Amino acid sequence: MREFGEKFSLAESTISGYENETRKPDIELFEKFADFFGVSTDQLLGRDKTYYSLTESDEKDIAKDLERMLADLESNESLAFNGEPMDEETKRLFAISLENSMRLAKEMAKKKFTPKKYRD
Repeated sequence: MREFGEKFSLAESTISGYENETRKPDIELFEKFADFFGVSTDQLLGRDKTYYSLTESDEKDIAKDLERMLADLESNESLAFNGEPMDEETKRLFAISLENSMRLAKEMAKKKFTPKKYRD
């Protein structure tokens, strides 16, 4: 967040407002964000659906798998660092990271394994 803020001369609170959807960037800044991430503005807005975009079914599968994985980790007391249990904030951040990784893996698999005749 700090690197992003420095790149665009934005305070962390401003970026947080964008993430929480309590603030909106102007169109010029929004276009700069798209360039920074190497995507179109439609992709940033979620309008550009591609063959590898996650479906509602994919989202449900990810949520179910994430819940199962976190429950397994909790039951086995695997959520620890140097033998100390993780605090709630660390667990929350770990869950977010794991969910993002699962989403990326699902999209990559769809890109790799979707037959050419079903691609856009």
